[in-house]
Amino acid sequence: MTSTWEELREPPSTWERWKATLRKQPSAMLLGVQILVILLLPFLQDLDWGRAVISLLSLSAVSIAVFTVRSTPALTWLSATLALPAAGFEVWSLFVDAGTVLILAHAALAVFYFYTAYALISYMFEDSWVTKDELFAVGAAFTVLLFAFAYVFLLIQEIWPSSFTSVDGPGRRTFLELLYFSGANLTSVGLSDVGPVRPQARAVVTVEQLGGVLYVAMVISRLVALTVIRARQ
Repeated sequence: MTSTWEELREPPSTWERWKATLRKQPSAMLLGVQILVILLLPFLQDLDWGRAVISLLSLSAVSIAVFTVRSTPALTWLSATLALPAAGFEVWSLFVDAGTVLILAHAALAVFYFYTAYALISYMFEDSWVTKDELFAVGAAFTVLLFAFAYVFLLIQEIWPSSFTSVDGPGRRTFLELLYFSGANLTSVGLSDVGPVRPQARAVVTVEQLGGVLYVAMVISRLVALTVIRARQ
């Protein structure tokens, strides 16, 4: 039987409160880590050890994502199967500057993030009640898709160099540039100085633009409708 904080004989420790919050609202923790990675990217990407820090933060987000997926109808073993190679290739790419390793790392992370986004969306569509964690899952799933397409863009430019252009012309774009470009596409605001120039890049960008529109139409509108229905009952 679960007790409230007030019913406990001794007040819970800070660590116990954090564990309870993570257990009840894993989507909020995932959303927080994803936003932290985005905010730290400008300060770390140009440093010698910045890539290592970014990779470790990314792995932290992956670990939290695994925990989040366990709280959804998606299969836990499949989540772990996708997460382990993604983490392994990401660490490997820190020590080996080989194109093949980078391709495998970006591909594995993209697949895992897409699967996590699917699991979060399934979680939101599981029942007819809107919980606080499901509201956080709306933002978490959106940021997961943001990172997933950014890794796909990194993969594309590794296979087809100069797939994206910017104010300085076609060339190799940084992760932050492609993440920013991914956000502009997914939100349909179109405010980005980065653009696709090769056919493969343009095809994937078109898919992301369609996905952003469908996400707002299907996911957010459904949760808003359920929230209004619950408020009227």
